[in-house]
Amino acid sequence: MTYRTVTLRSLAAVSALALSLTALATLCVALRIEMADTLVYRAEGAAVVGGTDLYGFTVTEWQLPATYPPFAAILFVPTTWLPVAALKVVFVAGNAALLALFVRLSWRFAGLPAGPVPLLVAVAAGLWLEPVFQTVVFGQINLALACLILWDLSRPEHALGKGFALGIAAGIKLTPAVFIVYLLVTGRVRSGLTAIASLTGTVLLGMLVLPQASTEFWTSRVFDTGRVGKTWVVDNQSLRGLLARVLHTAEPGAVWVVAAAFTAAAGLWLARRAVVRCGLETWGVLITALTALLVSPISWSHHWVWCVPLLAVLIAEGRLRTAAAVGVVWTARSFWAVPHEGELDLQLPWWQQPLASPYPLFTLGLLAFATWRTAPARAGAALPAPRPEAGLSTPAGTG
Repeated sequence: MTYRTVTLRSLAAVSALALSLTALATLCVALRIEMADTLVYRAEGAAVVGGTDLYGFTVTEWQLPATYPPFAAILFVPTTWLPVAALKVVFVAGNAALLALFVRLSWRFAGLPAGPVPLLVAVAAGLWLEPVFQTVVFGQINLALACLILWDLSRPEHALGKGFALGIAAGIKLTPAVFIVYLLVTGRVRSGLTAIASLTGTVLLGMLVLPQASTEFWTSRVFDTGRVGKTWVVDNQSLRGLLARVLHTAEPGAVWVVAAAFTAAAGLWLARRAVVRCGLETWGVLITALTALLVSPISWSHHWVWCVPLLAVLIAEGRLRTAAAVGVVWTARSFWAVPHEGELDLQLPWWQQPLASPYPLFTLGLLAFATWRTAPARAGAALPAPRPEAGLSTPAGTG
C-alpha cells in the first residue's frame, strides 16, 4: 500500500468523522435538544451545593426527579459551574470523546487491529447507533460508565486495584454491580472484593456528605422503580417492558419476576461457563452486560451502548452477518415508529410487538447464540485469542 493511498484513506476517515460530528451538532441545534438528563444532573449538583432536598425536586417539562445515589450527586457538583448552554456543549463534546475511547477500548477488548482509519470510521458510524445517539441528545452518562467498566475488566488479572473503577461505576449507578457478581462467580475474588470495597466507599462518602439523602435513598428510593419512569413505554427495552407490552398490562407481576430470575441465573451461569470452561472472557463480559440490560426493571434504549463492544467482538470473530444484523437492529429505531403516545404502548397488536421490543428480543437470540458459541466442544475451535496488549486473561487454572 502506497503512502498516497494511506494518506487518502486517513483523509477520508477524518472527513467522515467531521461530517458525522457536524451533522449531529447541527441536528441538536436545529431541534433545540433540551438534553433533559444533563439538566437533572445539574439540579442534583445544585441540591448538594445549596443543601436542598436531593430527592424532592423535579425538572424539565417531563418533571424528572433525581434517581441516582447521593455519591453521583456529589460528582455532579461541577455541572453547576457552567451556564446551561455551555454545559450542553461540554456534554455533547464529552460524549463524542467518550465514544472514541469506548470504541478504542472495545477494539482492544475484541483483539482487533487498532489502526487510526478503522477507529475513526467506527466512531463516525457509532454516533448514529440509537443508544449512542440517545445518550448524546439526552446528555446521559452511559458512555462514561461503560468506559470505566470495560477498561477495568480488560485489565490484566493481577493489575493493581483491578475492580476499583467498577465499584465507582456501581456507586454512581447501581446496575454495574452485576459485574461484581460476574467477577465473583468466575473466580476473580480479589477483584470482586476490591470492587465491593470501592462501592462501599462511595456509599460511605455519600453518607458523610449527605446523611439525610443517603438514608432516604438506601431505605426507600432505591426500591422505587416507578420514580425512574413508566416501565411499559417503548423506551424501556428491558424484559419487563417487553412483557408489559405483550401482556397489555402495566404490571406484568409474577410473570416478569420469574422470567427475570431465570434469565439472571441462566445469564450468569452462561457467563461463568464462557470464562471458566472456555476461556472466552469477551463473551463472559458481553453475556453479563446483556443479561443485566434484560433483567433490569428499566433499561432505556440509551442504556444499550454495550452494542459497541458486541459489534467489535463479532467482527473480530469474523461473524460479519451477525454483526451487520446487530448494526441494523441498533440503528433502525423501530420502536419509535409504533404508536406510543399516552397508553398506546399497551395496546399494540401482535405484529407490532417485535418492532416495539427489538433489543430484548434480539438479545434473547444473542444469548441463545452465546450458548452455542461457548459450548466447550466449540470453544476449542475459537478464532485466535486477543493479542497480549488487549490485557485480557482468564482465571488461574481455568484454561
